[in-house]
Amino acid sequence: MNAHKRWIVLEGAANVRDLGGLPTEDGGTTASGRILRADNLQGLTTRDIGLLVGDLKLRHVVDLRSGTEVRLEGPGPLTRLPEVAVHHHSLFAEGGRFTDVEADTIDDRALPWQDERSEEDLAELRVTGYYYGYLRDRPDSVVAALRVLARDDGAAVVHCAAGKDRTGVVCALALAVAGATREAIIGDYVATGERLAGILARLRASPTYRADLDGKPVDSHLPRPEYMAQFLATLDDRFGGPLGWLHAHGWTGADTEALYGRLRG
Repeated sequence: MNAHKRWIVLEGAANVRDLGGLPTEDGGTTASGRILRADNLQGLTTRDIGLLVGDLKLRHVVDLRSGTEVRLEGPGPLTRLPEVAVHHHSLFAEGGRFTDVEADTIDDRALPWQDERSEEDLAELRVTGYYYGYLRDRPDSVVAALRVLARDDGAAVVHCAAGKDRTGVVCALALAVAGATREAIIGDYVATGERLAGILARLRASPTYRADLDGKPVDSHLPRPEYMAQFLATLDDRFGGPLGWLHAHGWTGADTEALYGRLRG
C-alpha cells in the first residue's frame, strides 16, 4: 500500500499514518488498523479524538518525548480519556535543547547533552549514526514501547515531536519484527517527508521547539533513506539484525509472537 493511502487526516496533527499495508519478506502485508505513528498530539480536536478513539478504537498511546517536552507542552487531550492509556517511554533523544528535529546531523553541536558526552561517545555516534544512540542510551524505553505496541486490546499510536526520528526508530523495529522488507521499512521512514512542511509549521508555532528550527532550511530536516539504512546496517553488523539487538536487551520469543501477531494477524 502506498504511503498516501495510509495517511490519517487529522485537524490537529500533520504526520499520522498506519503501519499497515506494507510488503513483507514472505510476500504478505502488514495488518492495518493496529499500530499508528504520529507527530505531537497536543493539538488534537474533538473531531480528531472521535476518529481515533471512536472509529479506530485507539486504546494505547506511546509517548517518546522527553520529560521536558511533556512538561512544557502539556500531556495532551488523550490523557483525559479513561479508555486510553498513555505510556511515557522517553528516549531522551533531543537534537537541540528540547527536540528531536535535528537528530540527522551527526556533529558535536547537534548531539544531546553535548557538555556531558565524552569524546569516546561522540566518536561512537559518528560511526553508528545518531539513531543507534537512542538504543544505546535507553534500551529499556525502546523495548517497553514495543511491548505496548504488541498489546491486543485496541489500536496503538507511537509518537514524539515530529514523528520522524524517535518514532521512526521504534516503528522500524516494529516493522522488522513483523517481517517487513528492508525497502518497506526505509520507505515508511522516508514518507514523513511528504508532510514535512506541515510538521515544521506546527513545531514552529510552539516556543518549546521554535529555537531549534529557526534559521534552518526545510530540506535540512528531510528524512533521507541513508539515515535509516545506516541505522539498520549498524544493527546488522553488531547484532545480526534488529531482532538480535532486541533479544540482547530482554526481548523474548513471546514478545516477538505478540508483536508479529499484531502487525500480521
